[in-house]
Amino acid sequence: TVFNSLNHDMTLTEFKFIWYMEYSHRMWGRVVGLAYILPAAYFWRKGWLSRPMKGCVLALCGLVCFQGLLGWYMVKSGLEEKPDSYDIPRVSQYRLAAHLGSALVLYSASLWTGLSLLLPRHKLPETHQLLRLRQFAHGTTALIFLTALSGAFVAGLDAGLVYNSFPKMGERWIPDDLLAFSPMLRNIFENPTTVQFDHRILGITSVTAVTALYLFSRKIPLPRRTRMAVTSLLAVACMQ
Repeated sequence: TVFNSLNHDMTLTEFKFIWYMEYSHRMWGRVVGLAYILPAAYFWRKGWLSRPMKGCVLALCGLVCFQGLLGWYMVKSGLEEKPDSYDIPRVSQYRLAAHLGSALVLYSASLWTGLSLLLPRHKLPETHQLLRLRQFAHGTTALIFLTALSGAFVAGLDAGLVYNSFPKMGERWIPDDLLAFSPMLRNIFENPTTVQFDHRILGITSVTAVTALYLFSRKIPLPRRTRMAVTSLLAVACMQ
């Protein structure tokens, strides 16, 4: 149905390009899974893992498997027939956001675990300023994570195609169709205009929070490694 109504002019070469992209992604995911599970099994058998590390390794391997399951569940939603719709077939934006969120958690947990093993923890005096910096950093992390998830909704709904001007959306700061759906809560997740608007606001807020974090960190005596991390965060935020 989809082929006849939308893609009847697609050539075999064009189809193969899409197919190989999906196939490569799946194969790469399986390689990543093996890169986790095989060394983990080897280190476990050799007795090189402490008790806490065993729990961490199990959690990471479980996340890898869960990520693959979510990927299958996401792709499945794009293959379901919708008899009442001839729109471009796309995966569920909810499942896409879950798949991306799971990947971010897996990547962050892997990086945190690896750096914890490679780099000794700094023993810094627990001053009031340091405590505030840590809380600020955790809040900024959550904000960046939320911004990335909102990007998955933009991708899932092709919301980036609705307005392509910045900072205004078309001729207005706040578009007319921002709350066009009913009930109102649906707009946040299903209205392409609202999804793009939220992503813009979250992106600007994230960059502002990262900049504020950097400026606040300059007032506190920090180890070179920590200062380098905060500076790199600001650079990457601006580049993004």
